Amino acid sequence: MKNKAMGLLMLALLPWLGACSSPGQVHAWEKGKLAKPGMAFDGDPLDLRFVQHIYTSKENSSGGQGVGGGGCGCN
Repeated sequence: MKNKAMGLLMLALLPWLGACSSPGQVHAWEKGKLAKPGMAFDGDPLDLRFVQHIYTSKENSSGGQGVGGGGCGCN
């Protein structure tokens, strides 16, 4: 009974492990999809700096994110 249960478990895990495998190399014509701005980790650098400025202004502190300033946000 134990061997049968172990066999069924292995059989159930086989498709799951197959889904985790690598599909292979990315072809040259598929790399355009990966180069879209939405696929970037940081996104727009200007927007990221703006968000960091708002964060430091709301936190009433300077430093930590590379943006200096006070709490009022008028610099």
